[in-house]
Amino acid sequence: MKTIASTLLALALSAVIAPAEAQTTTLNVVKNRGDLICGVSPGLAGFGIPDAKGEWSGLDVDLCRAISAAIFNDPKKVKFTPLSSKDRFTALQSGEVDLLSRTSTWTMSRDTTLGLTFAGVNYYDGQAFLVQKKLGIDTARKLDGASICLQQGTTTELNVADYFRKNKIKYEPVTFDKGDEAIKAFESGRCDALTDDSSALYALKLKLVNPAEAVVLPELISKEPLGPVVRSSDLQWFNLVKWTHDAMLNAEELGVTKANVDEMLKSDNPEIRRLLGVEGKFGEGVGLTSDWVYRIVKHVGNYGEAFERSVGQGSELKIARGKNALWTEGGLQYAPPIR
Repeated sequence: MKTIASTLLALALSAVIAPAEAQTTTLNVVKNRGDLICGVSPGLAGFGIPDAKGEWSGLDVDLCRAISAAIFNDPKKVKFTPLSSKDRFTALQSGEVDLLSRTSTWTMSRDTTLGLTFAGVNYYDGQAFLVQKKLGIDTARKLDGASICLQQGTTTELNVADYFRKNKIKYEPVTFDKGDEAIKAFESGRCDALTDDSSALYALKLKLVNPAEAVVLPELISKEPLGPVVRSSDLQWFNLVKWTHDAMLNAEELGVTKANVDEMLKSDNPEIRRLLGVEGKFGEGVGLTSDWVYRIVKHVGNYGEAFERSVGQGSELKIARGKNALWTEGGLQYAPPIR
């Protein structure tokens, strides 16, 4: 009798607990709230920045809009929360945001000690240095004894220390909480060089009074795979975020664009038919409708379209695709198939 009673009690508890747990998944919280809360940069051109009207744009922002489109069939159901480098992971851990899409480097310690998980790489980057042209420095190895401006709470601090140690040269760190503070200090002459991800330096350079007087040195001193971050406790949400990025890559590889996605619904290519939900019910695996990728491409576009308008040739940064080209074009961007 004790065994039977225990079994009945366990079944009763599971019947109560299971629905409660289902209601607290991130996807259900987002659906019930009616919008996605996305943690983004406080203002980094090309990745996450608001205009004079408060409209956000950038590569990281587009990923948030793509997730919103997949869930709500509306890319505008997103609230953007600007987060500093120091506060970004705490905000995600506490539930203040549903997702962090904010030029964050995927490292082992961040992936294993914070209760957070990186859901892919939406931009392959590397750390570099910005210097004034008048100094005549053409390589980072000539920065011996230099003062270096950098942001606190980022991977740049350790990377700089490692670089100068390996090359047996000295430097003086000058730390700041925000990128805007660092670029102002650099411009005022408080430091000889500013270090950050190469992409960030191109964006920060635009804020100088005379951008043409500064140059980003060519060598990269680190690997900086930047990508979205979610809480480790929700596998479904992790898959949804990961596959949103992968879907945008697959769309580009298959030639599905914002302009032709309606016509592509008629394609007889089985990969395109699965991608757009004409065949199969792959959206069910991440709690979405079968047309989830159609929604993403229709409202936001594929990865290449997002890249070009945010940081590529259609933007003020004009960064070449480089490592962020598709694998078929010699780059590193490669998505698993939808099948």
